[in-house]
Amino acid sequence: MPTPEELAAVWSTMPFAGTIGSELVEADAASVRARLAWDESRCTAGGLLHGGVLMSLADSAAAVCAFLNLPEGAAGTTTVESKTNFLRGVREGVVEARSTPLHKGRRFVVVETELRDNQDRLVAKVTQTQAVL
Repeated sequence: MPTPEELAAVWSTMPFAGTIGSELVEADAASVRARLAWDESRCTAGGLLHGGVLMSLADSAAAVCAFLNLPEGAAGTTTVESKTNFLRGVREGVVEARSTPLHKGRRFVVVETELRDNQDRLVAKVTQTQAVL
């Protein structure tokens, strides 16, 4: 398991993840956890966390998961497809993303991410394909 300093270093390679206020909680090849606190500045009408912010949280967590599952000799990864199903809005608390690999191939890594609120209710489900570079 990476140290908190190592996690911070990995997350810092994606400046936008910090811009939206998300943080990497835990990461290994089997599972990546990241979180984002509700804040009015991240909302749309009605005080709901903006879907783009939630998708960005999921994309960042999935990118780390894909990176940790790259085949030997790969230089990196990039998102080539992402599908999100939103199931409920978030008006308070924290959203946690948990990303797990579904497929680890030579050309693509497919990652599934669940977003859950602080009551452990499913907020969104994201399936993402990351190209191996």
